Amino acid sequence: MGSAATAAQSSLLTIERSGAVLAVGLNRPAKRNALNDGIILALGDYFANLPDDIGAVVVHGIGDHFSSGLDLSELTDHDATEGLRHSQMWHRVFDRVQYCRVPVIAALKGAVIGGGLELACAAHIRIAEPSAYFALPEGQRGIFVGGGGSVRLPRLIGVARMTDMMLTGRVYSATEGASYGFAQYLTEEGRALPKAMELAERIAANAPLTNFAVLQALPMIAEANPQTGLLMESLMATVAQSDKEAKRRIRAFLDRKTAKVKP
Repeated sequence: MGSAATAAQSSLLTIERSGAVLAVGLNRPAKRNALNDGIILALGDYFANLPDDIGAVVVHGIGDHFSSGLDLSELTDHDATEGLRHSQMWHRVFDRVQYCRVPVIAALKGAVIGGGLELACAAHIRIAEPSAYFALPEGQRGIFVGGGGSVRLPRLIGVARMTDMMLTGRVYSATEGASYGFAQYLTEEGRALPKAMELAERIAANAPLTNFAVLQALPMIAEANPQTGLLMESLMATVAQSDKEAKRRIRAFLDRKTAKVKP
């Protein structure tokens, strides 16, 4: 890729660092942060090359929206083979988000629809403002989800709810979304990004091996048969507890240097 193409691709994202947290902003506000090939490839590049000292990533949208989904102009000239490759390219990038070595938090506002919702689903924690709304308009466009939504979203909200969204075009508000599993947090207006940064800083301070176990082992354990899952849990617990950082933190707790959990 030439330097001009690289610069154009890079302008599609804003990158800001705060300590061990990297904030990645989708930067097509005039298009409601619609996702084209350039922005998807740029996301893939950043997630494949995170600095070693980054402990968490926050993904957010510049302007009034997180993302209005796939830029439909990307599909105008695709035949079946190109369409398959295009979808699989999205899968590869969103897998880099889901299987990132550090936790990823999505700060959501305005449109979180179609491919934008698929991207949010690949994050590990989702925080919504009251302006956020969730929809899958693919059914009304004559197309089908292609960014992993049929795999990830039902694990959050269930197959029946996703079926309804795609057949009827139903739109969920932020309040409904927080109740039904689209997001784990609902903030005041304008507070999703600050809340995401606050949580990211806290998460980045966790023991790295614990974060790794939660991101990489927990989803596999949840999908495994119970006996396989229990064995994986035992192995992961043993590895985590043997880590020097875990021993230091446990000793600090026993020495009453760490606050107890309270409501």
